[in-house]
Parts: sequence; C-alpha cells; structure tokens
Amino acid sequence: MAAKVRRNDTVEVMTGKDRGRRGDVRSVISDSDRLLVTGINMVKKHRRQRNANEPSQIIEMESPIHRSNVQLVCGSCDKAVRVGFRVLDDGRKVRFCKSCDEAID
Repeated sequence: MAAKVRRNDTVEVMTGKDRGRRGDVRSVISDSDRLLVTGINMVKKHRRQRNANEPSQIIEMESPIHRSNVQLVCGSCDKAVRVGFRVLDDGRKVRFCKSCDEAID
C-alpha cells in the first residue's frame, strides 16, 4: 500500500495541543502508523547522571504523533488537503491534491 504521508513532507496538525502548526516529517514509523514531525508534540525527558563527566539533564524532544492527526500540505495551494492516487500514462503512481487536482510527487 502506498503511503499518503512520506518523509520530508510538510504536514499540518489537525488535532491536539499543536493544532494548526506545521512541520516536516522526520521519519515514518509504519508498524504503529506514527510520524516524527519536527517541532511538533514536544515532550520533556529526564535523563539521569551516567558518570561524573555527564550531569543529569532535562531533554526536550519530539514524540511520535499518529498519522490520522495530520494532513499533508499541498505545495501549490498551500492548504492542508486530502490525498489521492493516480496512475500516469507512463505507468508511475503519483499522489495528487484533491483540492486543486495538482500532482504532489
């Protein structure tokens, strides 16, 4: 099955505390249908001291977000849109914006 959202795509968060914010997809975790998006769903992780040279600290990092909570941003109409698939004449399968009918790939 082809993925509607892929790595390096720009997505907009539709639900949750970061609703309305945009970010680029850093990685896709396909077995749990989750995405790591740059600057979205930030959490604080407490890290304990490992040795005398490395102190304890609080690290702020991205947490995965479910793919149903984001929508792809179309490059031509600059909106969060639904994505469809189309097979071109040369046999390639491409994604397209259902709003402006423009090919995304």
